[in-house]
Amino acid sequence: MRNNITEIEVGKKVYLRHPIKTKILTPEDDIIDIVLKDTEGKRKKGDIIVMSESPVAITQGRAVLESEIKIGLLSKLLWRGVSKVPYGVGLRSKTSMQCAIDECGHIRIIIAAIAGALGKLFGIHGLFYRIAGKQAALVDAAHTSPVPPYNTTVIKGPIHTDEICRKIHELTGNDAAIMDINDIGGSWVIGRSDGINARLLEEIMGDNPQGQQMELTPLCLVWEK
Repeated sequence: MRNNITEIEVGKKVYLRHPIKTKILTPEDDIIDIVLKDTEGKRKKGDIIVMSESPVAITQGRAVLESEIKIGLLSKLLWRGVSKVPYGVGLRSKTSMQCAIDECGHIRIIIAAIAGALGKLFGIHGLFYRIAGKQAALVDAAHTSPVPPYNTTVIKGPIHTDEICRKIHELTGNDAAIMDINDIGGSWVIGRSDGINARLLEEIMGDNPQGQQMELTPLCLVWEK
């Protein structure tokens, strides 16, 4: 049964979005098994299966307790230089910055920080993340998630995202995407099967129909009306 469906018009076409509730996911879960089980009886031919990036990362064991993160000197030096943004803490904390350093390496983060600082002098923004790379941008700071126990963890970005989506397509016949979405209009495809139009899907999901609080809807079915 399809309940809680919202619609949006994009490019003179109407698309429907059906968020799907799951249990709280853990590293003991396999995201592909969760998708197969929780969309069974709901997904239809032509639907796109969308997964939120943080729950995918959690199933990969990439949520790290804040208390277990060892803060290095570089993190202590750099975190205050990260600009405040309206959609979250990002790397503006010692623990999330440390996770970015662990993911990307000291040298790459140093180069990115230097480029970012120089860019700001000339009014060029975003150089830090362009150089540091996707995994730095995908780090979610502790206290970003409201769902215990992940409210006290830093969640690093998921890995093997394209492979997961292609496997889901192989098993279900439905195209799939992993997305990073927030409540103020940020929407990015970070993994997809071959049939996904990333730019179109980002517009369709731009108002975050899955929510970002306690909805527990890490999956969403999307189809054209």
